[in-house]
Amino acid sequence: MKFLYYVVPILIILGISYSFFFNTQSADISDLSKSFYDYSAISIDGDTIPMGIYKDKKVLIVNVASKCGYTYQYEDLQKLNEDYSDKVIVLGFPSNDFLYQEPGSNEKIKEFCSTNYGVTFQMFEKLVVKKNVKQHPLYSWLSFKKLNSKIDNAPSWNFCKYLINENGELIAYFNSKINPLDKQILEQIK
Repeated sequence: MKFLYYVVPILIILGISYSFFFNTQSADISDLSKSFYDYSAISIDGDTIPMGIYKDKKVLIVNVASKCGYTYQYEDLQKLNEDYSDKVIVLGFPSNDFLYQEPGSNEKIKEFCSTNYGVTFQMFEKLVVKKNVKQHPLYSWLSFKKLNSKIDNAPSWNFCKYLINENGELIAYFNSKINPLDKQILEQIK
């Protein structure tokens, strides 16, 4: 009986860990478009926003979270948005995919971003960014080279960044450690 007392919690933890770290089911991308402009997402206010409205503009897409060690990057994303709004559009996509670091509702996320960082760039509703069956189609496009023709990287953590040029082509991926104001990003948006 004591044996079960110790084994059952271990099995539960292993089961949860496996599904979190080793989920191998991938999104079905067979019917997805190869054009960035064919995708849309729901804004944090509930409006459908087609990516087509960003034609002829560079776009920086970032998966964000409020309780992450990189959350301070909101400040620099806002600065990038203010200082380079004539060169790049910043889009923030909250996600709870990495250690549940975005647990709040869309309303709480919006309030947090506005109150703590004065965010005015376009924010979207919380969605799934990891490669799995629930991945949002836009993030499937960003994550699969078969769709975007350039990069085969899903976000590895919060605050990963994807840069799309004026023609709707994915031109760069930056991991979480790269600050939004880093010269690697600024050189590509100037």
